[in-house]
Amino acid sequence: MKTKKLILFASGNGSNVENIIKYFQSNSMVRVVLVASNNKNAYVLERIKSYNIESLVFDKYFYANKMLSLLDSYKPDLIILAGFLWKIPNEWIEKYRDKIINIHPSLLPKFGGKGMYGDYVHEAVIKAKVKKTGITIHVIDQNYDKGHILFQSSFSLNSKDTIDSISKKVQLEEKKYYPKIIEEYLFNCK
Repeated sequence: MKTKKLILFASGNGSNVENIIKYFQSNSMVRVVLVASNNKNAYVLERIKSYNIESLVFDKYFYANKMLSLLDSYKPDLIILAGFLWKIPNEWIEKYRDKIINIHPSLLPKFGGKGMYGDYVHEAVIKAKVKKTGITIHVIDQNYDKGHILFQSSFSLNSKDTIDSISKKVQLEEKKYYPKIIEEYLFNCK
């Protein structure tokens, strides 16, 4: 069986990226071949230096005009979004149908869509006074946060929860489940 190749996209801190890299480090059947970011100051770029993985910082022009051919050159089995804040072009979605997955910090379909990421999601969760929230791992399609759901994990909330406490709980769920679901999907997808 050939080695499966992952490309990871992130815009910020990169805790999910590093967690994914660590998870697959000892698995000879999976290799992270590229970490790409639209933010030259993203901490993710610092995090990955010790892992000897190629990185790329790109601008809107490169993203719109050259990124697809670069992706094609790597022949990725999956493209993983881990805190990546730009919309994926429809052309990519067509070319890599069912091969791009994302993690979202709520139980979709609630609290999803354009502009709903990070603390904005947690703030909306608090305002809605819901009893639970969690994470959703999904295949992406042309609409923000509407793709096929692969996995959800939830946890209870109480009246004392804050944006920060919810964020910490979400990060624990992400760390626990995102790499495992990637692995399951990678070896069972089309």
